[in-house]
Amino acid sequence: MKLTSALFALASCLWMVGCSKSSITDNIDVYGYWVMENDGSIMKDPQPSGLKAWKGGLLTVSDRSAIPSQRLLLRKISTNEAQLNGPDLSISLSDNLAQSCFAAYISGNPDLEALAIDPNDDKIFYLVTEDASGAEPMSVSCQNKYSNTGSTLYPRLLIRLEQQTSSSVLMTHVRPIKFTQEMQVGDFPNDGIEALSFGNNRTLYLGVEKDKQSQARIFSLKMDEDFWGSEDFAVVSDLPLKLPNFSGGRHPINGMDFYQAPAGQEFLIAAARNDGKLWIIDLSGEKETRILPLTFYAELKSGSENCTGFEKMHNASIEGVAVMNDTLWMVNDPWKEMYIKNIQCNENKENYENYSPLLFSLKIQAEWFQ
Repeated sequence: MKLTSALFALASCLWMVGCSKSSITDNIDVYGYWVMENDGSIMKDPQPSGLKAWKGGLLTVSDRSAIPSQRLLLRKISTNEAQLNGPDLSISLSDNLAQSCFAAYISGNPDLEALAIDPNDDKIFYLVTEDASGAEPMSVSCQNKYSNTGSTLYPRLLIRLEQQTSSSVLMTHVRPIKFTQEMQVGDFPNDGIEALSFGNNRTLYLGVEKDKQSQARIFSLKMDEDFWGSEDFAVVSDLPLKLPNFSGGRHPINGMDFYQAPAGQEFLIAAARNDGKLWIIDLSGEKETRILPLTFYAELKSGSENCTGFEKMHNASIEGVAVMNDTLWMVNDPWKEMYIKNIQCNENKENYENYSPLLFSLKIQAEWFQ
C-alpha cells in the first residue's frame, strides 16, 4: 500500500506513541490496525471482551459469541504491528474446581467478559462472567446457597486463573459476586460486568453496563490475601463517583483501565462502547467525569484511487482498554448488527464481514485529568 507522506508519518507516530492532533474539546481521531494472525491472515470473529498490558505486549480474551477456535484462550498481541505473536494461553478447569457449583458453566462456553492481571504476579489473571441465562441449572443445594445475588438468577462469577506453562492457564478459584438490594443493579443477564481493572492497594474495580435506571455503575472489591480462601459471595462496595447520568438511551461502559496521573490523582479511563467515547473518571469522586468523543478510522492494507490510508468507521464498538505507560490501547468487539455498516471500500469488505477486530492507540494527554 502506498501512503501519502502525511499518512505514513501518522502511521509511524501511532505505533510509536499513539499520537493524536485533536484538542480535548474536539473529536479525537483514533486510527486502528487490523489484528493479524501469526501466519499473516486476518483474525476472524474473536469478539474481544478484555484487553490488558502484559509482558511488553497486550493480552486479550473473547466472549462466548466468538467462533469456537477463539474461545477459552488468552491471546497476546504485539503493539508493533497488531500481530498475534503468542503465546496463546489455553484456559482449562483445575481439578479442585471440578466439584464446584459452577464447574459445568465455566468449563463449557462461559461468557467471559473483561480481564485483569494481578498487580503482584503477572502469572495470575482474573476474568468475570456475564450472561449465564442459558447455563445448565445448578443443583438445588447450589441454587439455595447462591440464590440471593442482588442481580441475576445465576450469579456473576469472578474467576482466578494461574499460568501453568507457556501455553496454558488453569482456572484455580471462583467466587460469585453479590450486589446489595440498595445498589439497585437489576436483573439484566446480558448487561452486567464488562470491565475490570486493578487500582492501588489491590483494589479491583468492576464496571457494570447498566442498573435499574439504565445508568452505568462502578463497584469495587478489596482483594486481600484471604480473598480466595472462601467460596462465599464476594460482596462489592459502591463508590461515590460522579459518573454521567443520562435521561434516555443506552450508554454502557464496556472496558476500562486504571491510570495514575503524574500528580498522584487516580482515575479510570473507560470506553462507552455505544457512544464511541472515553470517560475519564476521577476515583476521588471530586470531579465530574470528563467525556472525550472519538472518531475511529480503519487502515486500508491495499489501496485504490479513492481508498488509501485509512477509512472513517461508522461503528467501532470498543470493548477492551489497556494503559501502557503513556499510551492508551483499545480493541473493538465488532457489533454484528452494526459492523457491516462500516463497509465502504472493497479492500476492507471481507474484514468487516469476518467481524475482524482492530487495535487502536492514543497518546494519553495531561489535560484529560485537569
